[in-house]
Amino acid sequence: MAHIEQSKKKLLTRVRRIKGQAEALERVLENKASCMDVLQQIAAMRGAVNGLMTEVLNSHIEEHLGADDISPQQRKEEVADVMAILKSYLR
Repeated sequence: MAHIEQSKKKLLTRVRRIKGQAEALERVLENKASCMDVLQQIAAMRGAVNGLMTEVLNSHIEEHLGADDISPQQRKEEVADVMAILKSYLR
């Protein structure tokens, strides 16, 4: 997971942004905001989570699936693992 360690600062920044957006959504709901305010905050959070997922997924694919030193069996297992996570994520 060297790619996670290399991107740690950037990933944590994204996670903190998502946390801030979740807190903002909570405040909006507590303050009886309009439906549009709630929807806008949810859309912002979803975009931030999608960006985080994309960044981690891209680096994982490059480092693990794109590696020259893994066997075809290891590659097949990695693909199956990624597909299972994607199926869960896209539900």
